[in-house]
Amino acid sequence: MIERTRLSLLAVTASLFVAACASTTLQSTWTDPGFTGGPFKKFFVVGLSARDVTSRRAFEDIMVGKLQAAGVQAVPAWQSFRDEGQASEAAMDAAVAQSGADAVMMTRLLGVDTRVNVSPMMVPGPMIGPGFGPGFGPGWWGGYSGWYAVPQITQYQIATAETTVFDVKTHRIVWSTTSQTFNPTSVQQEAPGLADAVIGALQTRGLIAKK
Repeated sequence: MIERTRLSLLAVTASLFVAACASTTLQSTWTDPGFTGGPFKKFFVVGLSARDVTSRRAFEDIMVGKLQAAGVQAVPAWQSFRDEGQASEAAMDAAVAQSGADAVMMTRLLGVDTRVNVSPMMVPGPMIGPGFGPGFGPGWWGGYSGWYAVPQITQYQIATAETTVFDVKTHRIVWSTTSQTFNPTSVQQEAPGLADAVIGALQTRGLIAKK
């Protein structure tokens, strides 16, 4: 019974840990101090993924939808590049010019790392004392249990991505950020959170007008 209780507490604690940390956060952000333009009116959105074209297109659609919901025009790169693989510089220039965008947003998945967290957790031991309360024998308050620490081992993953914004007129990077997502599941599940974080930061920097 005690062992079952201990395992149940471990499972509940691990579930709460995952639920509390399941999010995307921006880790570091840089803005070109010499850039005086903005806010941008239209974004050409590029998702860079060499392994999964479907996920790349899904990401671009989600980011475009979030930008449009924030009151900014946007177009996904996949509409211009139907073929797989990285487009040439000339093809990129032509596609961006045809789209009418004044900014290019590129997001690249840098990697997914598996990490292990070890922390102590207190669990109840066997019942001790002369009285054991209702169901166990005489006594008003029942017995008491000793508590002892056991190691709680949690394995999780961290996905790191980089998002960069270019000014179309100068081809210069004017803003960039790295983000981390705890225990990523799928593009459809995690991309909205990343998009919200990026758009919020761009609005704070004045690179996107607040709706």
